[in-house]
Amino acid sequence: MKTNKETKNDTGQNPNIDNLMAKLSDSIRTTSSIDQELFVRYNVKRGLRNEDHSGVLVGLTTIGDVVGYQRVEGQPIKAIPGRLLYRGVDVEDLVKGLYSEKRFGFEETAFLLLSGYLPTQEEYSTFCDLLGRQMELAPKIKMNILELEGQNIMNILARCVMELYIYDEDPDNTSREHLIRQSVDLIAKFPTIIAYAFNAYRHNRRGKALHIHHPKPELSIAENFLHMLKGRYTELEARVLDLSLILHAEHGGGNNSSFTVRVTSSSGTDTYSSIAAAIGSLKGPLHGGANLQVIDQFHHLKKAISDWENVEEVDAYLMKILRKEVYDRKGLIYGIGHAVYTISDPRALLLRDMARNLAKEKGREKEFAFLELLEERAVETFMAFKGNQVNKRVCANVDFYSGFVYEMIGLPQEVFTPLFAMSRITGWTAHRIEELNFESRRIIRPAYKNVIESPRKFIPISER
Repeated sequence: MKTNKETKNDTGQNPNIDNLMAKLSDSIRTTSSIDQELFVRYNVKRGLRNEDHSGVLVGLTTIGDVVGYQRVEGQPIKAIPGRLLYRGVDVEDLVKGLYSEKRFGFEETAFLLLSGYLPTQEEYSTFCDLLGRQMELAPKIKMNILELEGQNIMNILARCVMELYIYDEDPDNTSREHLIRQSVDLIAKFPTIIAYAFNAYRHNRRGKALHIHHPKPELSIAENFLHMLKGRYTELEARVLDLSLILHAEHGGGNNSSFTVRVTSSSGTDTYSSIAAAIGSLKGPLHGGANLQVIDQFHHLKKAISDWENVEEVDAYLMKILRKEVYDRKGLIYGIGHAVYTISDPRALLLRDMARNLAKEKGREKEFAFLELLEERAVETFMAFKGNQVNKRVCANVDFYSGFVYEMIGLPQEVFTPLFAMSRITGWTAHRIEELNFESRRIIRPAYKNVIESPRKFIPISER
């Protein structure tokens, strides 16, 4: 029951609403702010990070392993060249093995992550056939995508995932067999959803002609995505995209989106709700949107630096970025540094080698050489600028090259982060299966300490 009399303006809007919203927004400045010193006092690992920015150990997994340090009891932690392992298989070995046989590898990577073992020839062929058959979408979902006018494809992807719940005959079933069926279906359908969503976006938002290319079961996922998104593509474009999908497929249970899957799955929720939550996590610019920041900064540097071979000019401008004097004035060289990798990010090394070949095909060798120089000088400039403030070396991460690679392939920036999701759905589903396969399940519930200094008394509204 309202005790005050509300007055309304000519439009019927309560004039007090704007004042109240402004007051509520202003109150956040103090009521939602916590003194940083309190995190130190109570030994709280802010962001679940240690002082060296590595992750706090919160779980166990057999799926992915991100290696950047060597730990020997009684000795200081030693930085080593980075390694990424999928189910114990080194990704570098996986990639070299796949490409020595001159075949696409994302499908085999997905099989490995889901099952825990490398498939036989018959299993591999059957799995590829299964993925190809399940890429097509239900007519109603397809029409819904084409009619949506949202500008962010990640949100459309999340909505479509939630809609797939309706088409699952037993969506809340968490048996191992059903989890595998759901996982394969999502891996197959992500490329189609993203490609259709972008084509709809181009049509609805930019007034472009609507061209829909339906998936072809005989093609790999990388080939199918390029076919559905832009129609024509080169063999090398498909190979490089396939490599990118392999490299982004999994990165341990501690990355933000995979941890989101673990947290939501531990509550017992359905697969579609859990994956939609992960998509929301990956959409964040501090996670899946990083390659957009890298490519934007790269375009800025191409204009700001007159001589792309002049080391002194490059160093001077990068130092200005670190001092917050130019570009976005945040003091960050995007694509440099990682929470675990120190000497090298194996994903960046593998993608850089393929990017070099693609640059030759596209006549962009000069830009690629500039990007390589930026990588070298950014690391040295960062270490010189930080001095004793950091206790570990930094390296370029995979985002440093992925945006440039996507640009050379001819992919629009609107699909950069959705591409990440298209790959990482394999890791997400593997982590969900593992979380639900524990014999003794527990909902993930870390503790938060309340730091309000003293209890507050309730005061009747008439006395406030």
